[in-house]
Amino acid sequence: MRTVARAAPVGLARRSRAARIWQYRTIYLLIAPTLVYFVIFAYLPMVGLQIAFKDFKVFGGMWDSPWVGLDNFRTVFSSEKFPQLIRNTLLISFYRILFGFPVPLIFALLLNEVRTRWFKRSIQTVTYFPHFLSWVVFAGIVINILGPSGLLNTLLLDAGGHRVNFLTNPDTFRSVVVLTGIMKEFGWGAIIYLAALSGIDAQLYEAARVDGAGKLRQIWHVTLPGLRPVMAVLLVLSLGNLLDAGFDQIFQLYNGAVLDVGDIIDTYVYRIGLLDAQFETATAVGLFKGVVGLVMIVTANHVLRRMGQRSIW
Repeated sequence: MRTVARAAPVGLARRSRAARIWQYRTIYLLIAPTLVYFVIFAYLPMVGLQIAFKDFKVFGGMWDSPWVGLDNFRTVFSSEKFPQLIRNTLLISFYRILFGFPVPLIFALLLNEVRTRWFKRSIQTVTYFPHFLSWVVFAGIVINILGPSGLLNTLLLDAGGHRVNFLTNPDTFRSVVVLTGIMKEFGWGAIIYLAALSGIDAQLYEAARVDGAGKLRQIWHVTLPGLRPVMAVLLVLSLGNLLDAGFDQIFQLYNGAVLDVGDIIDTYVYRIGLLDAQFETATAVGLFKGVVGLVMIVTANHVLRRMGQRSIW
């Protein structure tokens, strides 16, 4: 009797779960392509991470190559190049967060104050557009502007100045990378802040005006507190990409003259993985980068929860 009493609720629960799935079958059908996409292109390729622990033989294949433990990681960490790669990657990522994180927020605050609808939409369209350009196209525009015979150097020479090699000078290359990255993405990044601004209760602004608050005080006491959860989540996601300094951009802009300041982990993985065919070493570097990113995002999310802020899980 006891066995039957336990089996009945389980059977009912399964029928109830199946009934709920059937009830919301349209939603599950909409979600299914996304799940299939991530399973095929995100989770199944993780099987290939095993070559980071193997002496990979191309003709032997991934499964028949011999295991070597952590030898590939020791090779990477003992390389004289590795400290320089970490320094370049961290510096470029840190500069991007420091100078690039506030720009979409400030732009969204300014755009939110524009009352002329056509002007506001025109500015939004112009600033969103660079996001849809690939770095191949955008880097070509940057080279045509900042290159030795580009627009900026032509203006400098016409004004009686000297030619400046922005893209081959180690002192200016990181600044060019950070600045062009901000220019390409700040309009797109402002979308999230504009969406969050539309969700702030208008009565809070009305109450602030009744109390005599001017525009700046309304932004400080109403707008910024309303945007704080969104800012916290975006900052956590930025910290998770700390070792992702942007392969596409660096690959299109760097050259041999700025290799000491522009070579990052992703470009190193490209060279040793595809050009030198050291697939196991490249995989070890990529796995190290992924683990560090995971640790960073989990730690930052935990800190946010301890501070009472909204976290991403």
